[in-house]
Amino acid sequence: MYGEKKKKKAVKTKTEKGKEVERFYYFDIKKCLDENEDRLDAIKAVPSDRKLKVNFDRDIVLDLSTRELEYEHEMFPINIIFDSNAREDWADGYKEYHHYDKVFLDRYKEFRAEVIETITGYKLPVITLGKETPREAVCKVFENVNTGGVPLTVFELVTATYATYNFDLRKDWETCKDIIWGRNENLITDVMHGVDETAFLTTITLYTTYHASSMTTCKKKDVLSLDFKDYKCNRDVILEGYKLARKFLYSQYVFRIRDLPYTTQLIPLSAICAEIGKNLFNQPQTQRILSQWFWCGIMGEMYGGANETRYANDMEDVVAAIRGKESQNRTINASWFSATRLLSLQTRNSAAYKGIMALVYRESCRDFVKGTTIDIVKSMDDAPDIHHVFPEAYCIAKGYQKEKWNSIINKTPLLPESNRQIGGEAPSVYSKKIMRRAQINETQLKARVESHLINYDYFIKDDFDNYFIERAKSILKVIEQAMGKTIADKSSEQTIKSYGHSLESKDKEVNS
Repeated sequence: MYGEKKKKKAVKTKTEKGKEVERFYYFDIKKCLDENEDRLDAIKAVPSDRKLKVNFDRDIVLDLSTRELEYEHEMFPINIIFDSNAREDWADGYKEYHHYDKVFLDRYKEFRAEVIETITGYKLPVITLGKETPREAVCKVFENVNTGGVPLTVFELVTATYATYNFDLRKDWETCKDIIWGRNENLITDVMHGVDETAFLTTITLYTTYHASSMTTCKKKDVLSLDFKDYKCNRDVILEGYKLARKFLYSQYVFRIRDLPYTTQLIPLSAICAEIGKNLFNQPQTQRILSQWFWCGIMGEMYGGANETRYANDMEDVVAAIRGKESQNRTINASWFSATRLLSLQTRNSAAYKGIMALVYRESCRDFVKGTTIDIVKSMDDAPDIHHVFPEAYCIAKGYQKEKWNSIINKTPLLPESNRQIGGEAPSVYSKKIMRRAQINETQLKARVESHLINYDYFIKDDFDNYFIERAKSILKVIEQAMGKTIADKSSEQTIKSYGHSLESKDKEVNS
């Protein structure tokens, strides 16, 4: 059997199904020298006991558990290939086992020349860069030598740069990720799980250039130029910024990553929070400014493309506004929302769709059956989903336009049990089932339905057309409140054409 000095550890790997296993690897000497065999097929993997079994481990088809068995099957252990002493000991044993037969001597000689010496003599190209090498030059070298491979990310390039300072950026990111994602918090959600290593570096760069240069910027070239000293200096304050950003999201009723409109918006949000600090962050006026900026960015759908310039604008504008200084408020001023946009919000993929659902949560909407409002604990414990108020099957049977019944205007967040009671029936029918199930009267049901910005009178009469117009008006009202801006086209020609009705409130209609 193997002595401890000769034994090498098995390699930890995974099967195709992801199961963790340990394997030893061998070269089949005869297959390595057979021109008709693929060299890859000459590599044999065996379990940690060095016995290859079939028939539910009942039958051994290859046993390499002793040196003698390796010699017999002519299987060279790959784990000793770079250990010259162990390699020569194995060769001596192989020759002795086969009684120095010329056939075996010649075979091993050929195997040594074609396989062993090819591997051990292979020269890896190495480029040595000293600490004095400019970071831009380091990144350029990596980009040039990697031309034929998978493109290196910004994070990988910065990692290579920081390695010249004997600093493992990837390892440090794992520590930072736990803090950003809130893995050690008392209440854990996945809302920050979209923040990756590149976003983290971008946030630090945004914060650093805001302080250190005449122009706030965080483009790729700026992240690549992020000085190691600046990273070390600003890392912790940015982590605190991400903690405050997570707290802010909860205050806006965004609890899960599936409900987060823009992961990209977390970059300027976290940098802003890092800059203003905890005391200023907690001020009511600060929360109002952050909230308006946050919702203008979402409802204006401002973060869907290349965002680095917007990040810089946000950093300058929002911090200035919070500190009571003159601010250009570029994101707020550029944002706008069209009344007709509600009709095109058909799936949860868009930021505006997710944003509107968060605003409905923020109105303290109550589940139809359980009567509970959706807060962070309930959201994670018994996650609501988005369901039709007038059910799909009912709307199809009535011949209503899909553009209307499948739009966000006819959808609301409900828990699974409420959705099961709704089924495919009219509101006047399923409302009775809900009252029986929840053991509530109609007054209580009305309060729950109206908490979803729904006109109960139209709802209970199955008056889809009037219900639809009134809910559209209610949704537009909460959007206006969140953005701090008036939606200008509620009575435009296009809006009236699309809805068959103006979406102005009754007071506005009378005044006009």
